Amino acid sequence: MEPPSRSTRVSVLLPYKFDAPFTYAAEEALPPGTLVRVPLSTRMVVGAVWGDAPDQGVKTKPIAEVLAFPPLPRPLMDFIDWVAAYTLSKRGDVLALALKESLLAAPPKRGKAYAFGGADPAHPGPELSTAQAAAAAALRDSVAGQTFGVTLLDGVTGSGKTEVYLEAVAQALRNNRQALVLLPEIALSVQFLQRFERRFGAAPAVWHSELTPALRRETFRAVAQGRANVVVGARSALFLPFPALGLIVVDEEHESAFKQEDGVMYNARDMAVVRARLSAAPCVLVSATPSLESVENAASGRYARLDLPARHGGAVLPLVKSVDLRAHPPERGKFLSPVLVEAARETLARGEQVMLFLNRRGYAPLTLCRRCGHRLSCPNCTAWLVEHRSHARLICHHCGHSAAIPEKCPACEAEGSFVPIGPGVERIAEEVAGLFPEARTLVMASDHISGPKQAAEAAARITERDADIIIGTQMVAKGWHFPHLTLVGVVDADLGLAGGDLRAGERTVQMLHQVAGRAGRAQAPGTVLLQSFSPEHPVIMALISGDLPDFYAQEAAARRPGHWPPYGRLAALIISATDEKLADQTARALSRTAPRGPGIEVLGPAPAPYALLRGRFRRRLLLKTAKHIQIQGLLRDWLAQTDIHKSSRVDVDIDPVSFM
Repeated sequence: MEPPSRSTRVSVLLPYKFDAPFTYAAEEALPPGTLVRVPLSTRMVVGAVWGDAPDQGVKTKPIAEVLAFPPLPRPLMDFIDWVAAYTLSKRGDVLALALKESLLAAPPKRGKAYAFGGADPAHPGPELSTAQAAAAAALRDSVAGQTFGVTLLDGVTGSGKTEVYLEAVAQALRNNRQALVLLPEIALSVQFLQRFERRFGAAPAVWHSELTPALRRETFRAVAQGRANVVVGARSALFLPFPALGLIVVDEEHESAFKQEDGVMYNARDMAVVRARLSAAPCVLVSATPSLESVENAASGRYARLDLPARHGGAVLPLVKSVDLRAHPPERGKFLSPVLVEAARETLARGEQVMLFLNRRGYAPLTLCRRCGHRLSCPNCTAWLVEHRSHARLICHHCGHSAAIPEKCPACEAEGSFVPIGPGVERIAEEVAGLFPEARTLVMASDHISGPKQAAEAAARITERDADIIIGTQMVAKGWHFPHLTLVGVVDADLGLAGGDLRAGERTVQMLHQVAGRAGRAQAPGTVLLQSFSPEHPVIMALISGDLPDFYAQEAAARRPGHWPPYGRLAALIISATDEKLADQTARALSRTAPRGPGIEVLGPAPAPYALLRGRFRRRLLLKTAKHIQIQGLLRDWLAQTDIHKSSRVDVDIDPVSFM
């Protein structure tokens, strides 16, 4: 008689496009979260034990290796399951956000390790104002309780929100818990890290795509072992394996950059709230211009709310005025009104700095033939090619296609007939050089500043007054503190207001209010000039008056009757295929099986705004429901009963932020 087998069966989730775990044999019981190496087809892969598996009498392959690495914490596993169910993603795809084999390599036996865990909550911080101290005390109390709750920290630009929520971080450290601070952009980490080090006497761990592979591995291990007590990172940091997470802060919570637009489509702001709940930790959402969703959650009592209505240290909010481009047009072929030019000249004469904001990269957004009107477009996308004179190329900002400006027009064969239409930041820099030849200019856009190091160098130049005029895209709109910057000119305040985007007005108010907040942050008062062809537009009027609550009330009144978010639910189905007829066929098939009923509306199918993107033809349907309807169930049933051709793809975007 054979001796009984000592093997046990466990389910192992793999970080690939699988929704269900696989069953493997283990020599002993393994706790959930244990990282293992297992055979998959002809190769060995890393996965995580997701639980026990029933013995179904089927021969199973054995686990090849149990890795000597801390297991995934239970709250992270629950979070992966939750995100997969919410976004209708495969669990393996969500696990891939948290687990990559390249991060698990053992550190070298020799060599100096990166320093973690040095943040000291007792290190003396800056002196807080009365309002700041009251808000900080409320946050400290919520963290000390070590229970879940969400607080919206709403404060005007320059009110010292960062210093306030760092006191919540200090309390998490006193509790011997870890803290996570999410920032929407890598560049924003530059001045934040300086503030953090002043407060805690040491730098935090950082997590973003610009880290070297070795530093990523060491940071990942330090988080998993609890040695990294504070992490500052981009949205992907939400999936790090914190064993003792005690606080999540989402700075600039309104930012659309927190939305992952491909693969697993999730909003890191909303998922941060879920991760905090599963970790029994408080979550703090921070913004000078909160999203309407967060404003409504605070108004309904789901979130607590703390307000900082005044700037810190005696600084006052800038004076915001419009420049009517119909009455004060720029010179022919130029883009800066004489009113803005004169204000810049006076500011420079006082030895102060000027910022010109235009949320458009490159030299010109469009290049056309002056003879026949042919426009140079991307062969892979429904998009114009953007001229970048710094690279001497035409570039598609969607797929990266690059080409030289052709010598002849491909439509009419005219030679040397192409002209740039409209401005990008490079063209504004060219105009500024002609107007102010003695001024030192600095362009801050992703084409010129590719990572934290270059951003730090640019910030140092501005702070040390080694730049007179800063010209930038949305990179300059938020988070920066430049004490000598007193004039902000918005080159095109109307940009972003056209089209049918649900959130166009809200997003424009947020961005322009943030960029306006860069002016006058010290003792010298600031001025903001908004160049506009429609200064009577409600968005421009709201920025001038500074009455954002009234603007939010108007937005709410416009959305509530139609059950538009946050008063209803939205999900987008994006159909794509390399064959246009197949994309149309799949979209029609989905339309025929679309759900019906009270509180349910399906819009489309229609070509997506970018009907061709990266070589794929795209169609879109939009599911809109009343808020009480569980939208994921509707979508699962809808997709299950639709025959979708294997050569077409259907991506589901729950709670879409953009509609491209």
